[in-house]
Amino acid sequence: MDEPAILRVSTMPDLRWEIAPMSEAVTNGVRVEVLCRYAPENSRPLHREWVFQYTVRITNQSDETVQLISRHWIITDALEHVEEVQGPGVVGEQPVLPPGESFKYSSWCPLPTPTGVMRGTYQMLRAGGEQFDIEIAPFALRAKQTIH
Repeated sequence: MDEPAILRVSTMPDLRWEIAPMSEAVTNGVRVEVLCRYAPENSRPLHREWVFQYTVRITNQSDETVQLISRHWIITDALEHVEEVQGPGVVGEQPVLPPGESFKYSSWCPLPTPTGVMRGTYQMLRAGGEQFDIEIAPFALRAKQTIH
């Protein structure tokens, strides 16, 4: 009697995350990784607007469930102008992350200069009601230089 065939499906890992995130920090058992790219298709350098797309992966490596409740970004352009962005959740969500779970999202940032830096914190909530901050390590915003 023949054994039934077992179909095994494997997914290829996203190697960009495996090689080197542009920014990585672990705070209170929660890891934040960020990849960023210049988005020339959305930028208008002649109008002093450079747009950067970033993708964030938040992974709960702790033993308890946590929820992201708000964000605080600090964005510095090449002229040292600082802008702060604060608000509830990310991309309209306040994800709940059980132990071992990840949440990934993408967003964008316009700058009046071709380079800058972003960093910040997420405010988190433990299942027991305790609030704490986790770090978003600094990452560079760099447009590819072109000669016109």
